[in-house]
Amino acid sequence: MERQDPPAAKWRQLAFGVLCMAMIANLQYGWTLFVDPIDAKFHWGRAAIQFAFTIFVATETWLVPVEAWFVDRYGPRIVVCFGGVMIALAWLINSQASSLWMLYGAAAVGGIGAGSVYGTCVGNALKWFPHRRGLAAGATAAGFGAGAAVTVVPIAKMIASSGYQDAFLYFGLGQGAIVVLLSFLLRKPSVAVPMQRKSLRLPQTKVDRTPREVVRTPVFWVMYVIFVMVASGGLMAAAQIAPIAHDFKVADVPVSLFGLQMAALTFAISLDRIFDGFGRPFFGFVSDTIGRENTMFIAFSTAAAAIVLLLSYGTDPLVFVFSTAIYFGVFGEIYSLFPATCGDTFGSTFATTNAGLLYTAKGTASFLVPVASVISAAYGWSAVFSIIIGLNVAAAALAMFVLRPMRARYLAQGPVPAGASEPARLVRTMV
Repeated sequence: MERQDPPAAKWRQLAFGVLCMAMIANLQYGWTLFVDPIDAKFHWGRAAIQFAFTIFVATETWLVPVEAWFVDRYGPRIVVCFGGVMIALAWLINSQASSLWMLYGAAAVGGIGAGSVYGTCVGNALKWFPHRRGLAAGATAAGFGAGAAVTVVPIAKMIASSGYQDAFLYFGLGQGAIVVLLSFLLRKPSVAVPMQRKSLRLPQTKVDRTPREVVRTPVFWVMYVIFVMVASGGLMAAAQIAPIAHDFKVADVPVSLFGLQMAALTFAISLDRIFDGFGRPFFGFVSDTIGRENTMFIAFSTAAAAIVLLLSYGTDPLVFVFSTAIYFGVFGEIYSLFPATCGDTFGSTFATTNAGLLYTAKGTASFLVPVASVISAAYGWSAVFSIIIGLNVAAAALAMFVLRPMRARYLAQGPVPAGASEPARLVRTMV
């Protein structure tokens, strides 16, 4: 008889995953602090520098299914340990980069490392908490969303006092070392955690679908398209917030809030990370209660409203800080809702790999980040914001009126007979 894990084990594993995620947060959310200093030193242009961000996100996401394959078979430790080494190496290369090609190479290395950690920790949470997937995925993703909050100010100060190269070097080595140490504490459940369907009134599959089956279902690709639409806007905003603040002439304007005073840009990034981190488990918890698509509709609509506010009054430093905080507070929920929805729809056995396949949508979305720099240079930030607003409004409508009924029909079908041909499987999925 296989050994059962003690009840507290799942919470320890969740905590270790959250800490690992916090250590890779700066690779994405701290990047905006380095863009202008790099440009000031080498004059490569924002668009060329931001292409490194695209490479990072693409490699972080598109290789997750491969990394998840190893996790599903060999457990999380070796994959996360490898990720820790790679993220340290990436920022070490960044600290020495004297050409765009070195910057791009470092981005690829960092993306591989971040994807190894991200995909593993989220997938592991889905396996430990099949009865509360939204909350577990949200809490884990919160580490990635809020992890940069406590280091934004130290990184900004080090860049100002010692240069961006030192910030890359010392923070990169420290983050990598902590991930490597934490990797030895991670493990998958000794036996499959049973589903507690009676405690959760959400539509969930009774069949564990393989990745091969998943990518052949239209419902997966509808989720993928919605993910791309929402992630595109969030990644553009995350990568461009510092240039936006400088162009709005609010970056260095002092803002006083909650008894604290700091420059509007630094305050905005710090508050964005806090709201983003809080929003991921909060909306995951809400979705466990009112449903995934209902929560998506609320979050995507709120995101569109926040960008309207930023577009209309963002030149006021206080409005800039609050509107970006609201936006990121509802943007980050995609990293809890989509893994949870994927687990509900396709099961737990291959949860890491299936969620990893869906997570590649973030990589697809990343190719719009440098495009935003080009559009802003030609037409201004109002054009970029209008695109983000439109994408979020369309995604809200798709989630409520397309994904919700399609997923309900898919889950009502049950297992497809083993002898059914692939065309028959597709017909049953689309009916």
